[in-house]
Amino acid sequence: MAVRLSSTFVFRKLHQLTGILPLGVFLLEHFYTNSKAMTGAADFNNAVRDLQSIPYVIFVEIGGIFLPLIYHAVYGLFITWEMRPNNVAYPYPRNWFYTIQRVTGIILFFFITFHVLNFRFGLIPGLNELSVADHPNQAFDIVSREFANWAIFAVYVVGITATVWHLANGLWLFAVDWGIVIGERAQRMAGYACIAVGLLLLAVGLNAQVAFIRPGGLLGLIGLAS
Repeated sequence: MAVRLSSTFVFRKLHQLTGILPLGVFLLEHFYTNSKAMTGAADFNNAVRDLQSIPYVIFVEIGGIFLPLIYHAVYGLFITWEMRPNNVAYPYPRNWFYTIQRVTGIILFFFITFHVLNFRFGLIPGLNELSVADHPNQAFDIVSREFANWAIFAVYVVGITATVWHLANGLWLFAVDWGIVIGERAQRMAGYACIAVGLLLLAVGLNAQVAFIRPGGLLGLIGLAS
C-alpha cells in the first residue's frame, strides 16, 4: 500500500536537510579558511585564491549554497511566523531550545545576507566595498580592516554564536526527527555530543575571527599558535 506524504511533511524534511548540508558545509568551510589567518595574511590569501580557482565556482555557490540556504531561511521564517511559544506555561529546556532556534534563525537570515553582500560581493555601502572573492591578494587586509571596527566585530561575534547554536541544536533535531537516535537515553547523549561540537566550533570560529586583528588569534595570547 502506497504511503502518501503531505506537502508540509516534505517541506519540513527538506528544510531540515538543507539546514544541515548547506549551513554545515558553509560554516565548516568558512571556519577552515578563516583559521588560515592564524598563520598570516599570505596563507589566508592563498586559501581564498584556491577557493576562487574552483571551476564554475559561481554555479557551485548558487546551486550548492545560496539556493538551499534561501529555501531553508524562507521556510524557517514561515515556521517562525506560525509558532506559538509556550515557554512561560511549560518552561522545559526543549521548549526554550525550540524558541532560541527560531530566534537564531531570524538573526542568521540578516547576518548571512549581510556577510555575503559584504565580503563575497562588496555591496554594503560605507564599508570596504571590495569583494574578498574578487581581490584574493587583498583578502586578509579587507577583512582585518573591517574587524578593526568594533561594531562590525561585535556583529560577527553575535552572528557566529547564533550560527553555531543553530547548527548544533539543528543537528540534534535532525538526528531525532530522522530516527537516527531513538530512546530517551540515546537522545540525551546525542544532546551532550551536540553541545560539545557546538562549543568546539564556537571556539574555532571566534579564534579565527580574532586572528584577523591579533596574530595567532586567541591562541597567540597563550603561545599555542603555530
